[in-house]
Amino acid sequence: MGSCWEGIDESRLLIAPVPGANSDGSARFLSLRHPKSGVRTSYLLCNGSLQELHWFKQPYGSWFLGDYVSEDGSLYTATPIDPVFIMLPLFEDARMKKGDDPGKFRQLDEILFINDYPGYQQLFSIAKDCMEIVCESKEIGSTKFFRLDDKKVFAWLYYKVCQLKQTLPALDQNYAAREEKDTLADSVSILGEYLKDDPWLKLLCDHFKLNLPEAKRIAADIEVCPSAIESPVGSSNFSQGKNTSEKKTGRNVKQAKKAKVETESRNIKEMFTRASRRRN
Repeated sequence: MGSCWEGIDESRLLIAPVPGANSDGSARFLSLRHPKSGVRTSYLLCNGSLQELHWFKQPYGSWFLGDYVSEDGSLYTATPIDPVFIMLPLFEDARMKKGDDPGKFRQLDEILFINDYPGYQQLFSIAKDCMEIVCESKEIGSTKFFRLDDKKVFAWLYYKVCQLKQTLPALDQNYAAREEKDTLADSVSILGEYLKDDPWLKLLCDHFKLNLPEAKRIAADIEVCPSAIESPVGSSNFSQGKNTSEKKTGRNVKQAKKAKVETESRNIKEMFTRASRRRN
């Protein structure tokens, strides 16, 4: 279950999907922009699936990693994220929409070329397959062009809200006891964690007649899982974990503390040797 990063001395524990038999036995961390804040954030690309990283930390705890003890008991998990959320801000900027003008069609490699973010180039095949659900496309010869379509984006977001609204009561009995309008507000707020306020979150709030500031307040009270925004992982290969975790949604959970840099990893044999010397 342990994992390691090139150029990083501290041990970190990650639970993530195992690369399939047809892969090269590794997966890749990508530095991308968070779709809401734009902050540089680490994601995991494994088996053609984009995974979001989450960080958990108990007040006390350590990990046994082979012959070593990692004094920092923090835990990273990787869960699937719909890549459309990650791509949406890029495609919005790329069409250069002005007023009622729907904007321009652009080639996919142009859209994914972002200075200082080479990780987007690794998502070319994923974007090619998934972005037509929210885009118009045209083919000229062997070249395909994309342009974000507002109606398609809204239809996709509406489906996400309805899907989440049905799922929440099954995940937690507290949701099952709530009124439908409150569950709807929570669903929009959770999606709002991955959407810029303008235009998409505002569009959803207007359609469902929700108050945008209230929806943002609810989102602040809902912790999906702290993401690895300031993670020590970069764009490198890693030795994979063995388990796949599913994304959990919770309410009234205390905000996790900021990740601490691990102070020391010791060989377990050395620890017992030191203890026996002290007794002597």
